[in-house]
Amino acid sequence: MALIVQKYGGTSVGSIEKIQNVAKKVIEQYKNGNRMVVVLSAMSGQTNKLIEMAHQMTDDPDLRELDVLMSTGEQVSVALFSMAVKSLGYDACSLLGFQVGIRTDQLYGKARIQDIQTDRIFKELEMNRIVSVAGFQGLDEEENITTLGRGGSDTTAVALAAALNADLCEIYTDVDGVYTTDPNLCPKARKMDYISYDEMLEMASLGAKVLEIRSVEFAKKFNVPVHVRSTFTDERGTMVVAETKDMEKIVVSGIAFNKNEARITISKVPDKPGIAARIFEPLVKTGIVVDMIVQNTSQEGLTDLTFTVIKADFNNAMKLLDKVAKEVGAEKIIGDENISKVSIIGVGMRTHAGVAQKMFTALARENINILMISTSEIKISCAIEEKYTELAVRVLHETFGLDKGKTDI
Repeated sequence: MALIVQKYGGTSVGSIEKIQNVAKKVIEQYKNGNRMVVVLSAMSGQTNKLIEMAHQMTDDPDLRELDVLMSTGEQVSVALFSMAVKSLGYDACSLLGFQVGIRTDQLYGKARIQDIQTDRIFKELEMNRIVSVAGFQGLDEEENITTLGRGGSDTTAVALAAALNADLCEIYTDVDGVYTTDPNLCPKARKMDYISYDEMLEMASLGAKVLEIRSVEFAKKFNVPVHVRSTFTDERGTMVVAETKDMEKIVVSGIAFNKNEARITISKVPDKPGIAARIFEPLVKTGIVVDMIVQNTSQEGLTDLTFTVIKADFNNAMKLLDKVAKEVGAEKIIGDENISKVSIIGVGMRTHAGVAQKMFTALARENINILMISTSEIKISCAIEEKYTELAVRVLHETFGLDKGKTDI
């Protein structure tokens, strides 16, 4: 008897009929002798409706109350799902985040899971019930409802799988696996049978929307096997697993891109110890994540500091940095929202030379200018003008032979 955690996204539970179909799918696994814990997102479009309602009430919703409101979407889904299971003759129990004991920090809207209690879930499983858990939500140390941010149900599912020591975590969505790049943008993109945690972590952080980055972090940390697959077919999807030696033979596994990037430059910053820390401090305190960072060579004791943030944080970041730039004596601050980031990812990069040169040459052939570069052991990212994103992805996909399943240098 296996313990399986499944997660179904908003499009999978977007209507009463779809929820009924999910219930039937889960029951089939249950009938095979498996213990089932099912994490559900809000019905498709529901979260956006709740946000819209909040902004109809006030231009600046209180973050605590916004989390209380936002958490109701998942409550609807798990209740309807459990009703559907019971209507088909099987027992079920829906649980909200606080009932499970999903403890988080106090960063409303972007809370991080700190601990999960498993007693209540195991108690329900021992009573032969299918357990449905509201994704995306938790409870802080002061008993306030919190939410985990966009894609938080993925994080809930993998974190639960880790806490419960589940045999498998299945993430059901509207795509049938992880592709070498977005198939809507590149028709020659191929579905991968396997991808390593590190590669998936890079792809998630670089804009691939298949899995939320924190869910991959949990999977890697606790060695949780994750199967990404479609709700609407029975086909095998993509397994996200620990790295194997065979994976290193493939130099580049995928191409990721992210149009949700904005660039900020603070020019002529005094080049002194502690200045960079002072500049980034207000961003850290407000939960704004900084991505690519480039600092020019110091001239006459001054330097330019350039970095990227997500577009949703751009305006707030510009306001915060305008103040701190004046405080440290910088000349000016410049922002650009018309950029994107294109990245190549592959664990094989660790053992192969010439990958960066090949990438830069391919972009140069198409007259695509590189604005910023960042690297890790298994990825190379280039910031470019947003209008060239699609062209860059298709060119790199072809350059590294991903359409043929071959990535020789």
